[in-house]
Amino acid sequence: MSIKINNLSYEIENRRILKNISFEINSGEIIAVLGPNGSGKSTLINIISGNLKKTSGEIMFNGTNLDKLSIEKQALLRSTMSQNQKILYDFKSEEIIELGWIQFNNSNFRNALKEVSNECGIVNLLDKNFSSISGGEQQRVHFARTLIQLYNEYIDEKRYYLFDEPTSNLDLAHEISLIKILKEKVKKNFGILIALHDLNLAYNFADKILLLKNGELAKYGTPNDVFIEKNLSHVYEIPIVVNKKEKIIKYY
Repeated sequence: MSIKINNLSYEIENRRILKNISFEINSGEIIAVLGPNGSGKSTLINIISGNLKKTSGEIMFNGTNLDKLSIEKQALLRSTMSQNQKILYDFKSEEIIELGWIQFNNSNFRNALKEVSNECGIVNLLDKNFSSISGGEQQRVHFARTLIQLYNEYIDEKRYYLFDEPTSNLDLAHEISLIKILKEKVKKNFGILIALHDLNLAYNFADKILLLKNGELAKYGTPNDVFIEKNLSHVYEIPIVVNKKEKIIKYY
């Protein structure tokens, strides 16, 4: 089972944002979406999550067209962490995480909260007002909210996490911690699509790379297939050096 994206395009005000994007998100793998600002990363994630309506193309979740999935069903199959998540009211961090809890039976919420907050290292933040914690801490709380949405272990279908730059505002230790959590989710057969700016992070942790330029698919494949100096220098329009032996990318 997978999410299959076929010839996906998106236009707004006669401006083409995405053009004929095709790829597949399989369970048990991490796909990193890379590209310069304005290349279409956030738009792609928003369309796959169902938050934006595509102009043309097809998105299939485990064999069912996304257009035919109810909002409730979508929420059971995928969880999305957007880039900008504004909170209008000053909830406590625990309440922010609870916003991701979609099960009708709340009896298991305390167990799920305990597991997820320990996993994300935010137990000390749960009783704090969201506005009082740092940007990086807020990012970790949103990450926990995203994880808890798919906590239900009784769903038989394959499920997916969609992340738009979840490592922004994080220090190095928490950045690596987040990626390690995602690697554990992959072991449990979740499929993960994650937009990143850090090429080295993607090189060392992603199973596949989706490289975008001006809304088009510049290259798609394994990190070693995609991370070729010619490809990256063309997309980012700066000289880029790739050390494949050590998996290090240099651009300054």
